[in-house]
Amino acid sequence: MERIGIIGSGTWGTAIAVLLHNNGHQVTLWSAIPEEIEEIGRTHRHKNLPEVTLPEDITYTADLEEAMRDKRILVMAVPSVFVRSTARRMKPLCKDGQIVVDLAKGIEENSLKTMSEIIKEEIPQCEAAVLSGPSHAEEVSRGIPTTCVAGSRKRQVAEEIQSIFMSPFFRVYTSPDVRGIEVGAALKNVIALAAGIADGLGYGDNTKAALITRGIAEIARLGTAMGGKPQTFAGLSGIGDLIVTCASMHSRNRRAGILIGKGYTMDEAMKEVQMVVEGVYSAKAALALAKKYYLELPIVEQVNEVLFDNKPASEAVGDLMLRDPRIENSELPWEA
Repeated sequence: MERIGIIGSGTWGTAIAVLLHNNGHQVTLWSAIPEEIEEIGRTHRHKNLPEVTLPEDITYTADLEEAMRDKRILVMAVPSVFVRSTARRMKPLCKDGQIVVDLAKGIEENSLKTMSEIIKEEIPQCEAAVLSGPSHAEEVSRGIPTTCVAGSRKRQVAEEIQSIFMSPFFRVYTSPDVRGIEVGAALKNVIALAAGIADGLGYGDNTKAALITRGIAEIARLGTAMGGKPQTFAGLSGIGDLIVTCASMHSRNRRAGILIGKGYTMDEAMKEVQMVVEGVYSAKAALALAKKYYLELPIVEQVNEVLFDNKPASEAVGDLMLRDPRIENSELPWEA
């Protein structure tokens, strides 16, 4: 049994708290909002996970020191926009070698850093790792079979995370490609916005398949330029996470995209979804990274124009379809 602190009581942090508790670990769930964590602890319910009753012997707290004290592993489950500020609060409380597993998916807009880079920058004494893959909290909390990948540059850290999270319905693989995992996790949210916009416009399965397929090409193009490995983008945190985020109504990014496709503004869509829409924050960062590495990412470009330049969604789809003709894979040889 491990003592584990979950930093963040959103749907994903809460679902992971239930998973780790059911795996036999002693779990403390923390929220920065005292009223929120008091209600969860009192009712043993999370408002966005209505089908799940939370275990009574999870510890619920708004005291960050209590959540971190004597814990071998800390799970960072706050939205990506709050990772830096939360890590900064954690720094004086974190012990040397304490493992911090990031669940947030995003790239910081100003610094263009991934979440594990931010955590390591703010908490240099910790072991920063990631857990990612096609995994909606609504399903994990109900024991629906799910697979993820634990990423760390150190094999023993990844394997320790694997052993703690593995269960009969939650299978975990390991990978040293932290950069590839994080780029895939962040950019799939941007592509999912595009998929949702297409749904909102009333387009069909052909359009969705095109966005997923060309979307993973853009993710892999940027990810490999940043040092990620091509194999990662064919795996759970690449095409796997992209498929589930583009196809599921659990996806807040797809839901926001649907609303934008129906004519909502970005702000109106985010207000309607009532949860943090990570892809909105990652879209600008992805476009800045494309410029930094001199890459063409047409879907990312059009999503940015729709979100921030008031471009009509139907016009963006038209511009994607009418781009100059291209070869699908330039590495394949032609017959002489």
